[in-house]
Amino acid sequence: MNAVHSPFFPLAAIARALSALCLFWLAFGNVSTAQTWNLSWSDEFTGPIGTPINPANWTYDTGSLMVNNEVEYYCSPGSSTAPCVAGTPNAYIDGNGHLVIQAIKISSSVTPYSNSWTSARLNTSGNLQNFQYGRLESSMELPVGPGIWPAYWALGNNIGSIGWPMSGEIDFMENVPPLGPSTIQSTLHGGSSSSSCYCGGHGLGKPYPLPGGANVTSFHTYGGIWSPNMVQFYVDDPTKIFFVVTASDVPSGQPWDFNHPFFLLLNLAVGGTGSWPGPPDSSTPNPAVMTVDYVRWYQPSTLAGPTMTASAIRLTGGAGSGTISLSSTSGTGRVYLSCTTTAPNASCSIKSADPLNPNTVDFSNTASGTATVSVTTAAAVAESPKAQNSGIPRMGFPKPATPSSGQPNWLRMANLLLLSGFVLAGFVLVPRWNRGLGRGLGGSALMLALVMHPACGSGNNGSSSGGGGGGGYTVTVNAFTVSSSGNPDSILTIPVMVN
Repeated sequence: MNAVHSPFFPLAAIARALSALCLFWLAFGNVSTAQTWNLSWSDEFTGPIGTPINPANWTYDTGSLMVNNEVEYYCSPGSSTAPCVAGTPNAYIDGNGHLVIQAIKISSSVTPYSNSWTSARLNTSGNLQNFQYGRLESSMELPVGPGIWPAYWALGNNIGSIGWPMSGEIDFMENVPPLGPSTIQSTLHGGSSSSSCYCGGHGLGKPYPLPGGANVTSFHTYGGIWSPNMVQFYVDDPTKIFFVVTASDVPSGQPWDFNHPFFLLLNLAVGGTGSWPGPPDSSTPNPAVMTVDYVRWYQPSTLAGPTMTASAIRLTGGAGSGTISLSSTSGTGRVYLSCTTTAPNASCSIKSADPLNPNTVDFSNTASGTATVSVTTAAAVAESPKAQNSGIPRMGFPKPATPSSGQPNWLRMANLLLLSGFVLAGFVLVPRWNRGLGRGLGGSALMLALVMHPACGSGNNGSSSGGGGGGGYTVTVNAFTVSSSGNPDSILTIPVMVN
């Protein structure tokens, strides 16, 4: 059969292509995949015994640092500055793929800062290796005994300019005698100043007992998944998080000090009188040996934010709440949720059913979740029936205009006329002389109907039922995945109406 050439064929083809694109977007616009991790940097500490520790990765803190009532004097490899001994380094490669850090007893003094032990403290500062977000972990076996304090941790790169704790500190692992040989602790330290902070004994931390009777003297992996506004800590298995801290967990008025570059540290401290681990005694191992198998940094695959929907929130008596329904792909991990509201003199909060943190929703093993967003205001008060009829002025903030579709009436009418024209042309008039163009116009009419429907085109920036236009108040909910660059991966705007 000979093809019929029509001047309208290109228009029909374009219409069909646009229809196909809209259907594809509707079906696949928010497809996400399970979380994967890509190794970006590591130190495996390989090489024959005596191989220099990689100077491109590590430098050394040296001397008595005069902190935490400790007694050790830190030595760099090869140093002969007393009490360091060049022939007995406190940090070295053992020839079996390990970094060894050893604390060596010099005298029996337990007086803080007495330099009665030597040890080593390695770090990646000075623009050697900087880290911001991702999964950071280290495999190691630790010594135990009175006074012994091994740690794997990180400090903000800006510590030299603003000091501690304002720089932020992430303790992936610490072990001290008060915890016992089977328990480690992970902690965040930060704050406005050394006297106004969540730091030291007030840090945001949690102990973790190793399961099955295990202890720290065998190799275990200690790590954290660090993303904007959230840090998740784990031992051995990154899918088994035991502690989650978010920006919503810091004390009121305090800053979240973890959205900038950090450097890593490995050290073996020895406490003195009045220190957290307490002082060493005759049972403390000498030397005390901390063995590190590797340190690794992984970066996440890119994840799509969850789809979020919610109904409008009605404030009655100055308070109201609503349920957010979220969906994603199982295996994408946790998302952090935060909210803001335009309602005057009001605040909002979010609470989920996540047992580790009410500000997060966990998609590690499920594709759906919910959270409750609440709005409260000190200015709005309930209006009694007597006040409604007595002429007494309303108290609180003004009632916003009723939400609408955001389109003026004439524009909605024009859209309906355009849609009707497409339907008439596509399914009644045009097929009589050009079926291809008719099918294209008919498909475009269907797509236009979908686009005009509130559900089409919302994507991750979902809007709640009822819309948010008309100058009304709103709550904005932001969702951050572990692959977020700092901006929300999904945004939901919920109308807030005042009764």
